[in-house]
Amino acid sequence: MTGFKEFPSYKRLEELAKSPLDLTADGALSPERISQYVASAEGLRLLYATEKVTDDVLKALEGLAGEARVFEKMKNMQSGAVVNQIEGFPSEERKVLHTATRDIFDDPQDSPSASEAAALAKREVDKLEAFLPGVEGRFNDLVMIGIGGSDLGPRANYLALQYLQKAGRRVHFISNVDPDDAAGVFEEINLERCLVGVVSKSGTTLETLSNEALVRRRFEVAGLDSNHHFIAITGEGSPMDNPERYLESFYIWDWIGGRYSSTSMVGAVMIAFAYGFETFIEWLKGAHAMDRVALIPKLEGNLPLLGALLGIWNHNFLGYTTNGVMPYSQALIRFPAHLQQLDMESNGKRVDKQGKKVEFKTGPIIWGEPGTNSQHSFFQLLHQGTEVVPLEFIGFKECQYGQDLLVEGTTSQEKLLSNLFAQSIALATGKRSDNPNRYFPGNRPSRLLLAKQLTPYTLGAILSYFEHKTAFQGFIWNINSFDQEGVQLGKVLAKRLIEQFKGKREEGAPEEYPLGEAYLRQLDEV
Repeated sequence: MTGFKEFPSYKRLEELAKSPLDLTADGALSPERISQYVASAEGLRLLYATEKVTDDVLKALEGLAGEARVFEKMKNMQSGAVVNQIEGFPSEERKVLHTATRDIFDDPQDSPSASEAAALAKREVDKLEAFLPGVEGRFNDLVMIGIGGSDLGPRANYLALQYLQKAGRRVHFISNVDPDDAAGVFEEINLERCLVGVVSKSGTTLETLSNEALVRRRFEVAGLDSNHHFIAITGEGSPMDNPERYLESFYIWDWIGGRYSSTSMVGAVMIAFAYGFETFIEWLKGAHAMDRVALIPKLEGNLPLLGALLGIWNHNFLGYTTNGVMPYSQALIRFPAHLQQLDMESNGKRVDKQGKKVEFKTGPIIWGEPGTNSQHSFFQLLHQGTEVVPLEFIGFKECQYGQDLLVEGTTSQEKLLSNLFAQSIALATGKRSDNPNRYFPGNRPSRLLLAKQLTPYTLGAILSYFEHKTAFQGFIWNINSFDQEGVQLGKVLAKRLIEQFKGKREEGAPEEYPLGEAYLRQLDEV
């Protein structure tokens, strides 16, 4: 397999990067350019005139994608090939089929996903649809217990659709093993009307099981049988797949990674509970539609690939190390946190798929906050700081609730969009001034994902867009975007420290771990 830096297009892009487009040059950013550098699919428009690209750069980036065989790799992934692996070394050796959870609308003969996986996903969707009527009139609150991908994606998507909240329904989340997280959630919950969903694919996640024990204890103290209030979202046959302890078990499989699990039962249960089964299905349809877009075998119209290539141009060729995601929508307040895990856990890798150390930068640092609040926070650095940070803006023509008002001639949504467009222009063009304190260098790249309104369908499409953007970058870098070995070492050491805590409380000293003991001694000094 040819390495990233060995592709012919890599050499061409290196040359082009020596004299990239200067967005501050006279006429560089024009109305004609803004109209030209646009791609659209499934109600989303990607505006990238404010990226430092030219037609020559785009042609070379498309060549890079072809040389990396990204279209073949995407098709293989969605068809059920084993892509979660490192050749020649022990690895997870798994299929990557989060798209199968959205293929339930296809004829198995037509679907590019493995039909068996899609059938399993459809079975769980049918199970959920049958379960929901029993919830009516019985439960008002749903508490979801999970961590990492079992929390970040579901929480972000729940908040994004709160304008569709069913009367008398609320969803709450507990993720942190910090006991104060669980304690705070139950301040205003009637336990008799509370359903609890526990999410762990393995059924052994320590933080999740600890929080489950804390919550079950609340029910016991209140004189309630917790087994009548808990459901499991777990792997079939896991320790949590136990009908004696859970009202129902909804299954997820080893071909769904946590950060890619939002459209599985991990996110399905709370979306359907809070907003209705029809809303859940519409959300899946949006994600499914973008899955098909990711299979388009050319750059034109393939939004996730275009987004991936623009990111690679900024990161690998222009040398920008971070990437900001700025949704101009309060509903997407936690979406950057989900994308942070999605991208950094996927592409924060230092070896390729053959186990060799890479000689280039892989995943960038992802971060962000909603506008316009962020403008009054860190945008000072983005405009005048020494670090150049490419931005991905997300914006919508219309608000969700429809509760807006003309104030001084414009609506609040129009003011929001004015700020969004202004930031993109200002970052690109800057401002000249003889006063150095009021000089804006500009030439700072950004792009904008624009849609009419944040609906369930649109949210699904945006979610899928970022999932496939991440995967495409991993395909080009020839890294495994679907494992997460980097989170394991800390877990192993934490278990040793847990044993030392336990040993201090019980007879019998734990295995000696001097570094851990040194930290534990500091607690005695607090």
